[in-house]
Amino acid sequence: MNARWAASMSVGAGIVVLALKWVAYRITGSVALYSDALESIINVVAAAVALLAIRISARPPDADHPYGHTKAEYFSAVLEGTLIALAAIAIVHAAWVRLLAPTPLARLDVGLAVSVGASLINALVAAMLVRVGKRVRSPALRADGLHLWTDVATSAGVFVGTALAGLTKLWIIDPLLAMLVAANIVRVGVGLVRDSVGGLMDEAVPAAEADRIRGLVVTSMAGALEVHAFKTRRAGTSTFVEFHLIVPGSMSVKAAHEICDRIEDTVETGVPGAHVTIHVEPEGKSLGAPHE
Repeated sequence: MNARWAASMSVGAGIVVLALKWVAYRITGSVALYSDALESIINVVAAAVALLAIRISARPPDADHPYGHTKAEYFSAVLEGTLIALAAIAIVHAAWVRLLAPTPLARLDVGLAVSVGASLINALVAAMLVRVGKRVRSPALRADGLHLWTDVATSAGVFVGTALAGLTKLWIIDPLLAMLVAANIVRVGVGLVRDSVGGLMDEAVPAAEADRIRGLVVTSMAGALEVHAFKTRRAGTSTFVEFHLIVPGSMSVKAAHEICDRIEDTVETGVPGAHVTIHVEPEGKSLGAPHE
């Protein structure tokens, strides 16, 4: 399954889940279930934006975007985080009104059964999105999947709390639970924005991955002397690797080029989506005059 197909499935499933959760809210009148349904509206919008971003990022490089369009995916994750924050504000407003005037809930058995069915769909879609997102290295899919997992966890908490309110008749539990939902989705939104901003700011790949990439370079650089100025960054599904390769001053251009080809093949095989840029320097230059 490719990224575009996974994102399309996410949009379709999101619409179904939204409809089910909205029915559960309308049946019961629970503000906690309302908060759950409101988050599903964001899921549908975010999934649609993720699909658009994936379509854009898949475009090949052109004259105006010589490095490709891969960073488009980060904008969808930033938008999703922003939408989550707006949903939290709406939830807090609704919960505050109900907190001041607790209201008995109706038909909780039917409403909660519908909500559970919606959550099962979300769980299946979330697992699919995270798996495909990791395989194709798509931050948009991964963000969508992680958000859905949070939605599943939120729905589980809402189910337990709302059921408890129905058993105890302590209706104040319902708006308090909605407040907790709002706090949780804000936490998720902050994390999504943080990860996306890191990508937009050309943040280096994690240290463990950078060490692994450097290890691939070292094991395939036979004939060269040293690697320095090693840098990495990630943009969507692409990982960019740059470094200076020190070779003997007497080495021919052809021999140095063969070493570079070998390194590039090794890294690009070991790291799908890698793009390697190598600056070759003769021995001694890196220790003396500055290079251009």
